[in-house]
Amino acid sequence: MRIVETAKHFIDKYYPQDHLYVAGGLAVLLLVFLAWPGDNGSTVPDQAQVSIPVALGPGNAPITPDASATPDAETSREILSYDPDDFIVPGETAASLLANEIVSLEDDSWQNVVVKSGDNLSVIFSKVGLSDQDLFRVLNSSEEANILNRLYPGYELDFMIPEAGELEQLRVLKSPLEGFIFKRSESGYAVETILKEAELQQAFRVGTIADSLFMAGQRENIPAVHIMEMANIFGGVMDFILDPRAGDEFSILYEEKYLDGEYIGHGEILATQYINEGKVFTAIRYIDEKGEAGYYSPDGESMRKAFLRSPLDVFRISSNFNPSRRHPILNTIRAHKGTDYAAPTGTPVRATSDGTVTWAAGNGSFGNLVVVKHAGGFETKYAHLTRYAVRRGERVRQGEVIAYVGATGGATGPHLHYEFLVNGVHRNPRTILDSLPKAESIAPVEMDRFHSQTAELLNHFQELYSDRLLTLNQPSAD
Repeated sequence: MRIVETAKHFIDKYYPQDHLYVAGGLAVLLLVFLAWPGDNGSTVPDQAQVSIPVALGPGNAPITPDASATPDAETSREILSYDPDDFIVPGETAASLLANEIVSLEDDSWQNVVVKSGDNLSVIFSKVGLSDQDLFRVLNSSEEANILNRLYPGYELDFMIPEAGELEQLRVLKSPLEGFIFKRSESGYAVETILKEAELQQAFRVGTIADSLFMAGQRENIPAVHIMEMANIFGGVMDFILDPRAGDEFSILYEEKYLDGEYIGHGEILATQYINEGKVFTAIRYIDEKGEAGYYSPDGESMRKAFLRSPLDVFRISSNFNPSRRHPILNTIRAHKGTDYAAPTGTPVRATSDGTVTWAAGNGSFGNLVVVKHAGGFETKYAHLTRYAVRRGERVRQGEVIAYVGATGGATGPHLHYEFLVNGVHRNPRTILDSLPKAESIAPVEMDRFHSQTAELLNHFQELYSDRLLTLNQPSAD
């Protein structure tokens, strides 16, 4: 008790009351930072935490999609970003994909961390017992270390830290096939590239529409990203909400990637077909003389039209283009200059054609709005968005995700308001497309090359389809 009273007397004498309040607040904050458990249940080491400005992806690109988003809502537009649909990790290593878990590798000196949303390098280094000084040594070791400035959720970082506690090696795995390794040297850390080649195998699936293309594709175990890509491939000739009918049939031939005998993800769609009420649409993948890949009909006509018929893959039309529609909120006659697509919040919105983003910000009753200017005097507008995937001034490609459905501005519920303008004049998005020019088909001088490269693939595709029909039509053993 005497010690406590003596201490109290000392504090009262030498420290003003205001100073004590400040010091007490700082002490509480310090205790919180020292004692608050991390995601893996451990406490943060009692070392200074320095905020390192290392991004996990584009500042406006979504990292964690809404729970109501459609299956490909997590797809990032960044070319090097990690797509969770791209990889299925073998069961033996699946535990290493638990976000922010630290897993010991075969050698006890190795530790594994999977990057998740909200992480930065300082946090990651501290989780494996390394300081910010260790981090700075790696970042300042060479120009190649700049690759650490672009980490994305899903990337794996493997740290080799011997008993001495110094970082010997750091592996950064962007995918099972690609990454980098930092090795300690006398001058710092040297960087080497990791490149592995996957074995490609082909998968063939046939499905029948009972409800929707997506549900039918899921029943046949087709990767979600390929189901959506099918909708994009045929998006210039079909509207996959209005046109499909029960009994329609589709088939798809695509690549699967394997590494050391284990499936690690999907490759390209090689060929696909959709039969809509007896009308057959077939698309074959072809790489032209310029090295650009596209999908064409067997006679060389491009499947890619000037504009997609809709900017969404999953939706229902809640309001059509109508010059004399009664406004649902104002209860007055006001022209509805676009088409409304009802869809869950977070549904990806795709650019219907190539162009340049001229607006990506709030705009009154439109809420969050993206405007894309296209060649030939065309312009498209996408309103009521929940968030953006592009910025003003960016070039976008047809089918690229530019934003996500929301209910901002004057929206009465989550939907996309889509407008189509020709030389500044609003046109009906659902009827104008039939009068627009088609994308370029195979040039006559390249037709021989096209047929020589696609004939074998087309024959193989048709044989697989015929064999599948024979199998389905065989009488049962009963």
